[in-house]
Amino acid sequence: MRRSGLVVFPFFVVFLFIFTTTQAQTKRPMTFEDMMQMKRLGGTAVSADGKWLGYSVTTVDLEKNTRTPELWVQAIAGGEPVKVAVGQPGDGGLEFAPDGKRVLFVSGREGGGQVWIADFDGASGVTSNAKKLTAISTEADNAKWSPDGKFVVFTSAVYPDCAAITFGDAKTGDQCNADRDTAKAESKVKAQIFTHLMYRHWNHFTGEKRSHLFLAEVDSGKVRDLTPNDTHDVPTDYPTAPLGCGCAISPNAKELAFVKKDVPEEAVSTNSNIFTLDLTNSDAKPVKVSTAAGGDMDPAYSPDGKWLAWRSQERAGYESDKFRLALYDRGAKTVKYLLPNFDRWIDEFIWSSPHVILFTSGDRGQERIFSVGVMEGNLQVMGVGAEFSGLHLAHPQNWAVSVIIASSMKVDSPSEVVTLHMSDAAGVYLGRGASELDRLPVNDGASHPSQVTHLNDALLAQLDLPKMEDFWFTAADGTKEQGFIIRPPGFDAAKKYPVKFLIHGGPQGAWGDAWSYRWNAELFAANGYVVIMINPGGSTGYGQAFVDRVNGDWGGKPFSDLMTGLDYAEQHYPFIDKNRECALGASYGGYMANWVLGHTNRFKCIVSHDGMFDPEPAYGTTEELWFNEWEFKSPNGSGGKPWDYYGKPDAENPYRKWAPMMFAKNFKTPTLVVHSQLDFRLDVSEGYQLFTTLQRLGVPSKMLYFPDEGHWVLKPQNSRLWWKTVNDWVDQWTKSRD
Repeated sequence: MRRSGLVVFPFFVVFLFIFTTTQAQTKRPMTFEDMMQMKRLGGTAVSADGKWLGYSVTTVDLEKNTRTPELWVQAIAGGEPVKVAVGQPGDGGLEFAPDGKRVLFVSGREGGGQVWIADFDGASGVTSNAKKLTAISTEADNAKWSPDGKFVVFTSAVYPDCAAITFGDAKTGDQCNADRDTAKAESKVKAQIFTHLMYRHWNHFTGEKRSHLFLAEVDSGKVRDLTPNDTHDVPTDYPTAPLGCGCAISPNAKELAFVKKDVPEEAVSTNSNIFTLDLTNSDAKPVKVSTAAGGDMDPAYSPDGKWLAWRSQERAGYESDKFRLALYDRGAKTVKYLLPNFDRWIDEFIWSSPHVILFTSGDRGQERIFSVGVMEGNLQVMGVGAEFSGLHLAHPQNWAVSVIIASSMKVDSPSEVVTLHMSDAAGVYLGRGASELDRLPVNDGASHPSQVTHLNDALLAQLDLPKMEDFWFTAADGTKEQGFIIRPPGFDAAKKYPVKFLIHGGPQGAWGDAWSYRWNAELFAANGYVVIMINPGGSTGYGQAFVDRVNGDWGGKPFSDLMTGLDYAEQHYPFIDKNRECALGASYGGYMANWVLGHTNRFKCIVSHDGMFDPEPAYGTTEELWFNEWEFKSPNGSGGKPWDYYGKPDAENPYRKWAPMMFAKNFKTPTLVVHSQLDFRLDVSEGYQLFTTLQRLGVPSKMLYFPDEGHWVLKPQNSRLWWKTVNDWVDQWTKSRD
């Protein structure tokens, strides 16, 4: 028997090798249609007992040109996902009640979004008996349970001059809003009159309505407006858009914390503040508790109610200042800042106990999970090796069995829900100063997440998705900087490959180990390209001084960093064909593509998506003026508005010094221009100007215009056209020419 076993074992090994090799060989490059077939993880929720995961999954129907979310429930310990029985396509915002016996969700099944509540069986995961809680004419969204389960807080956009909706007289105020909406819909005149800025935002005109916070009693269904009064002549949103609820409820359900921009003009200020409101007194007024000059957002109470934490920025007017972790002592009414020496952004956080906070932070191409002790300030790395978000904690009352629940993605795998046991997390201890962070290897630690959801396993198993590699190079001024490279599927080291050189937006953004459905690095590589991505000055995840490197220097050091990084890649990866490279960028990446167009001829083609071409007119057509006023300050920190520099030489005027338009005489590279009508961050006129200039100069060029998209191209069939047009343009100039 033993001898027979020895004969069979080698055969099994050979068979396994052949099977595995064949399986690898049968994998194929990803197509756009594959990406559209992938199920997209949305918001997540965890039951109070830590047993159940609720989540939203969006499915794309390419032919119907639709994206439809649906709600699911799944046992965290294992088991098949179950579609929420009372849910319908389009529902979202699932939350478990504190008592574990009910769930809430937002549904538009009766024509307008309202909060619904259903029974939940904690043994089987089955939902039943759904009932509508709200019936407000202006619809409801961003619903949140109170800790005692007696009421729900939600948002609704109302006309500020209508009577406030109160428990005593909800009908009058709601009828006023309903009548105004009806009159507006029936009017043949669609003109608008503006009396203040921020009259449009992102991809829509804001109109007369403003978002308010409301409270709905679960038993009675009574609703009242919690934020009926505006403190300025110009009405503002509660919370500041687009923060969702932007609110938190104290553990004893007696106080609400929320975000509001308490400023005369939202368009020119980043100074949002944290306010608290006594929920036991209907006459109570909001009290401001934050003190920073910059943005304060995302409040969260500690489990024992002693502390209120939020993310905070120090500098006024700078939307990319470091996000610190602020801690408000509710008894002493004092604010302190945890981790003063932690030189990364606090991106999101949760309380894991009355004394410990878990948070995510971008660090050198990853989004890691950290924990910090509130009292001693000790810092520990809890999760590495991916981009984590959507943090929850199961069993917070028992640290020994606590489980971190998070969404996790990598450049070659879309988001899935994973668990990390606290005892099995990376466990890299950084002490109080966190100064060791920059000395840690990028892939340090040993976190071992367990996958809970498996939304796309079958499809991913068919696809050849090459791993991303990182490399480090030295910038012209000696700064160490990071780049990334993805080889094409079926890579052959003996061949030479053309390059797609991707430039990220922001400019305070970053490339990293992250999946995207818009600028997907794997899909860019899939048709035979090497993809190179550089994180130049201005990128996040390398310390605030590196982020500030782009301030007032848009076409300076960042451009040099990009070219130096590409030089390094060409020198160290012999399979790169440096004579067949195309540069592609969107937003600030589109600006940089335009800057590249006037400063080097090394590329065979350029793709400029929603880029700034001429900063002076762009100032007058954007909605968030604080951005331009910060980014185009003079080197000494003064100015910021175009007229501050009139009469000065171009070299002293950032709006002209860093204007790609000023270098149009150098334009020679074939360029595809992409811009959308509903892009109010960078108006479509920027794309028109660039295309007109290219055409008049006789530079080979094409413009792809979307009348129904904003800063991002989101509709499935528009996205298909975008990918085809972009890839065809790159192929035309890099694959058919030497």
